[in-house]
Amino acid sequence: MAESSPPQGSPSQNTPRQSSPIQTQLSLFSVSEARSLETWTTLSPCSLSLTALQDWKSRVAAFQHQVRSEPVLQQQTLFTSELSEFSYNNSNLDPDRLDPFQLPPQNINFWRWKASDSGDAALYFVIDYQVPLLLYVGETVKSHQRWKGEHDCKRYLSHYRQAHYSHQQETQIGIAFLRGVPTQPKARQRLELHCIHRWRSPFNRENWVLWGTPFVE
Repeated sequence: MAESSPPQGSPSQNTPRQSSPIQTQLSLFSVSEARSLETWTTLSPCSLSLTALQDWKSRVAAFQHQVRSEPVLQQQTLFTSELSEFSYNNSNLDPDRLDPFQLPPQNINFWRWKASDSGDAALYFVIDYQVPLLLYVGETVKSHQRWKGEHDCKRYLSHYRQAHYSHQQETQIGIAFLRGVPTQPKARQRLELHCIHRWRSPFNRENWVLWGTPFVE
């Protein structure tokens, strides 16, 4: 179950080459909107106005809603050659049909629970179900242990909640796992990267250039 939290509370790298799917997404921003990303990059979470916070969330959520409504996008062909060497017996592993919002949600603090083993290979998706909004995509070979140590996403989530708390806004942060993914690191990471590009998850470094970094310390 996703964790319901009371009102509480920064994703830039090199500009992608034109062949990158990120470059296509940049066209969604007007010149003024693109310039505003520079401001969001330098703001601390607590300094975000309510309007800026809601605007940031609505932009990301609108794009992800579009992905859910139109699951087969043109960018699919950009990754076909990379993924064709793997055979997906489970249709859930087709990255162009996978909907992270349909996976069973778990409490974000699952890693505190005792487990009989270290878990298995999986992709995981950090989601604010209040919106809903997919914030982060990750991969692991030990699903029960991945978040027990230091993890940058934990810090981003803390800042995200802090920003909401300062404006009396609610969040419902949870995590969902997709199991049965390839155990080979390269194959699993390739699947992860495809999902990161497809959903434009804002806490992933690859998408900071698109959404700014208001929650990165």
